[in-house]
Amino acid sequence: MSLIKQLWLIILGLLLLAFGGSLFIGVTSSRAYIEQEVRIKNADNANALALTMTQMPKDAVTVELLIAAQFDTGHYRRIELRDPDGEIIERRQADEAIEDVPGWFVELIDFQVSPGVAVVQDGWQQFGTLTVESQHSYAYRSLWRSTLELAGWFLVAGAASLLLGGWLVRTIRRPLHRVVEQARDIGMRRFTTSRVPRTRELREVVEAMNRLAAAVGEMLGRESQQLDVLRRRLQHDAVTGALNREAFLAQLQIHLESHDFRASGSVCLVRVSRLAQVNEQLGHAETDALLKALVDSLEQLTQVHGSGLVGRLNGSDFAVLLPGLGDLEFVHQDLSRRLKALTQDRGPLITLPGAIRGYAQGDRRSTLMADLDGALSTAESHGQHGITLVENGKSRSLFTSHAEWRKALQDAIQEGVYLAHYPVLDADGRLLHFECPSRLRLRQQWQPAGVFIPWVARLGLDSQLDLAVIDAALEDIAQRHQAVGVNLSPASIRDARFVLELRGRLSTRPDVARQLWLELPGNLALQDLANFRSLCRELRPLGCQLGLEHVGAEFTRLSDLHDLGLAYLKIDSTLVKGVTFAHEQQTILRGMATLCHSLGILAIAEGVHSLDEAKTLFELGLDGVTGPGIRHSDKSGL
Repeated sequence: MSLIKQLWLIILGLLLLAFGGSLFIGVTSSRAYIEQEVRIKNADNANALALTMTQMPKDAVTVELLIAAQFDTGHYRRIELRDPDGEIIERRQADEAIEDVPGWFVELIDFQVSPGVAVVQDGWQQFGTLTVESQHSYAYRSLWRSTLELAGWFLVAGAASLLLGGWLVRTIRRPLHRVVEQARDIGMRRFTTSRVPRTRELREVVEAMNRLAAAVGEMLGRESQQLDVLRRRLQHDAVTGALNREAFLAQLQIHLESHDFRASGSVCLVRVSRLAQVNEQLGHAETDALLKALVDSLEQLTQVHGSGLVGRLNGSDFAVLLPGLGDLEFVHQDLSRRLKALTQDRGPLITLPGAIRGYAQGDRRSTLMADLDGALSTAESHGQHGITLVENGKSRSLFTSHAEWRKALQDAIQEGVYLAHYPVLDADGRLLHFECPSRLRLRQQWQPAGVFIPWVARLGLDSQLDLAVIDAALEDIAQRHQAVGVNLSPASIRDARFVLELRGRLSTRPDVARQLWLELPGNLALQDLANFRSLCRELRPLGCQLGLEHVGAEFTRLSDLHDLGLAYLKIDSTLVKGVTFAHEQQTILRGMATLCHSLGILAIAEGVHSLDEAKTLFELGLDGVTGPGIRHSDKSGL
C-alpha cells in the first residue's frame, strides 16, 4: 500500500474516531441527564400530588377528578393510586407517543427511569400509595434531533478536515514524488538532482541522493577527461590540437563510405608556405602560435557550418573536412576571409595558399587528396597565394536549381522512403537492431542520403523527411517484428511541431515504438543540448531507445548526459579501426565501455571491418558492433 493511501486512511480513521467518540459521549451524557431529570420530575410530581390528595376529602369522585385533572394537565405516562392492600383505587395510563424517531434508536437508548412514588395519608392512617410516571417519549425525539445536529456539524467539520488533509497530502506528495522519481532515476542509472524539500526527513534523503548524483557526475567527468587525454594523445597533433594525419584520413574514408549526410561535402587543404624559413625568422614559439591560430580559425569555420574536422597532414599542410556543405564558392569566400585575417598582421613572409574540392560518396580518398595536393602545389609553384577551386571532373548534382531540387525532394518524400538495413549485433550474434539509412527515389533511382541530405537541409525539409523516415520505420517494425534504428536531424529536434507529431505517432503504436531506436550525431546533439534534452524528456515515457552516434571527442561530456536516459552510444570508427593491435585504443575503449555501463548505456562500436576486431571489442566490454565486416544470420553467431 502506498504511503499516500496510508495517510488518507489515517486521516479518515482519526475523523471517524473523533466522530464516534464525540457521538458516543454526547448521546450517553444526554441520556443520563434526561433520565435524571425525568426521575426527579416523577418524584416531585408524585409528592406534590400526594400532598394535595392528603389535604382533600377521600371520596371516590373527588379522588377520580383530582387524578384525571392532573393527568390531563401534564405529560404523564401513568398515574396510579393503590390502597394499602395493593388494590387499584384509580388509574390513568397513556400509550407511548414516540414519533419521527427510528425504532433502532429507541431500542438503543431505552431510557430506564424509575417512577415517582408517594404515600397519601388520611389523617393518621395511610390511605394509599401514589405512583407517577412521566411521559418521556419527547426525550427520544429531543435526543434524536440533537444527534442529527451533531452528525451534521461533524459532516461539515469532516469536509473541512478532508480539504485541509487533501492540501496537506498534496504538500507531502509533491516532494515525495520528486524523491520517488529521483530514486527511480538512480535505479535506472540516471543520476539526477532534485530540489530539496522542506520536510526534514525527505530533505535528508534528497540531500543524500543529490550528493550521490554529484559524486557520480564528478567521477564521470574525471574518468571521461582521463580517457580524452589518452584519445587526444592517440589522434591529435600535440602542437595545434588538430587531428593527426592518420586520424584525419581515417575520418575522410569513413565519410566517403557513409550513408548519411556525411557522404558529400567539401575538403579544403591549406599550406603554410616556406614553413622552415618562417620558423627560422619568427622563432619556434611564434611559429607554433601561428599554427595554433590557423587551426583555431579553421575549427571556427567547421563550427559555423554545423560540423567538420580539422587535421594536420604534415608540418605545413592542414586539411578541413566540411560534410554536407557542397557550395564551394561559399566555402571559398569564408576561408579566404579567415586566412586573410591571419596573414595581414604578420607581414609578407606568411602566405597561406589553399585548395578546395567537393567530394561525394564513392570518391576515392587517394584521388581526392591527390587532386587537392596537385592544385595546391601548382598554385604555390606559380607564386599564387590565393585559394584554388578544384573541379571534380564530373557533375554530381542531380538537378540544376533550387526549385527543381525542392519539387523533386517533396515528390520523393511523398512517394515514400526506402530503408536500407545494416545489422547491429551483440556478442552472441543476436540482433540489437538494424541501422536503416534512408533512400529517396530521385531520377528513377534510389539515391543514398549523402546525395540529397545537404539539399534537404538547405531547403528546410528536414522535418518532412524525418517524419517520412519514422513512418517507414514503424511500418518496417510492424512487418518484420525486428528493431530498427533511424537518424534524426538536428534541425528537426529544434522544431516543436515535429516533436509533437513524432510523439503522436509513437503514442498511438506503443508496441512498435518500443522497438524503434532513434539516434543523432553526438557532436550535433551536444551543440543543441537543450533541445536534445527536451526530446529525451518527451520520448522517454514512450519506450523508444534514444542514442548518439559517431561519438568520439564528445565522450568527455558524458557527465552532461547522465540524466537524459540514453539507451546507447555508438563509438566512432576512428577509435575502432585497428583496435586488435593498438593497446592505447583498447585502453580507451575499455574505459568508455565501463563508464557507459555505469550509467546503464549500451556501448556499440561503429565501422567494424573484421571478426577479429569484433572479438577484441567484445573482450573489451562493448555490447554491440556494426560495420562492413558484420553480417547477420538467423543462427546465433557473427
